[in-house]
Amino acid sequence: MKGRLMRVAYMPGDGVGHEVSVESQQILAQVAERDGFKYQLIPFDLGATRYLGTGEVLPDAILEKLRGCDAILLGAVGDPRVPPGVLEKGILLRLRFEFHQYINLRPVRLFPGVEGPIKGKGPDDVDMIVVRENNEDLYVGAGGFTRKGTPEEVAIQTSINTRAGVERAIRYAFELARKRSQTGSFRGLSEADRKQGFVRQVTLVAKTNVLTFAHDLWMRAYQEVAQEYPQVKADYQHVDACCMRMVVAPERFDVIVTTNMFGDIITDLGAVLQGGLGLAASGNINPERTAPSMFEPVHGSAPDIAGKGIANPLASILSLAMMLDHLEKPRSADRVRRAVASVLAAGTPRTPDLGGKSTTKEVGQAVRDALALDKSR
Repeated sequence: MKGRLMRVAYMPGDGVGHEVSVESQQILAQVAERDGFKYQLIPFDLGATRYLGTGEVLPDAILEKLRGCDAILLGAVGDPRVPPGVLEKGILLRLRFEFHQYINLRPVRLFPGVEGPIKGKGPDDVDMIVVRENNEDLYVGAGGFTRKGTPEEVAIQTSINTRAGVERAIRYAFELARKRSQTGSFRGLSEADRKQGFVRQVTLVAKTNVLTFAHDLWMRAYQEVAQEYPQVKADYQHVDACCMRMVVAPERFDVIVTTNMFGDIITDLGAVLQGGLGLAASGNINPERTAPSMFEPVHGSAPDIAGKGIANPLASILSLAMMLDHLEKPRSADRVRRAVASVLAAGTPRTPDLGGKSTTKEVGQAVRDALALDKSR
């Protein structure tokens, strides 16, 4: 990726996606000029407007154009005028499956200056990352209806889990823990764990006591992969216990690996822990880079505030930082995260979701100002 033109697909999508994506674009332009890399931003008009106007969701010709890009920067998808699932399945899920984006990566970090919802828990306590399997489980859509619309209706949706799909997600989590060990942190580890030589921790979140087929596969694969990483502690939590402990003791978690469905749920809980959806970034990753990965804020299109200019752009900007990491621009990614952290630590400006009265544009400008003051090389 170094030294060549990066092709970035730009999909603002629906609702507040347009508003927050403008700020991310400007940050990308600024950091590219600062660090001397070149990119091409390629716009795609996918979302509710296209569907309502043409009936198209994601035409095959557009899919092939997207395939030629290095990454996709997405604003949001979803519109109350469109039936539920049409855009989400037709765009988001199709891209995740077609482009083998089999890892959904969700950092959960409480920045200094942001008040979290848990009394007595601060930034040192909330700093985990969730590796969500992204191509299997209930999202495959295996199933159907019998006698739909009648009193005898039966609906079946089957969780699909393959050994290959499960193992690659687990292995990604352990590799991520090994990389995080370079920071020198010992998150979630007791003194006894450290004496045993553990430097990081991976927690499998499943429901092995009830889902005794699919999650037995997860557990066996997890235990086998864990043997290859002797310095990483292998931990396990039932999903309900995990949700409880994320609230009571978030400091016990480092890297979490889990199924598609459970990951969808606990990452929204994680967003609350870090101060709200306006700070929640995510990446849909193709680790082999055989197709583009996609980066998006978790908050969705937020139709209730669309057009008001008050959406928090920081989740979109932090998603941009994740994209820069993936495109092998870690220095630029860190620069963007430092700028966001600086704005949050200052306490102002802030959008209404964080208790302020500032606009999307004002927060975006503050991040650009902080970025301009960054003198690091």
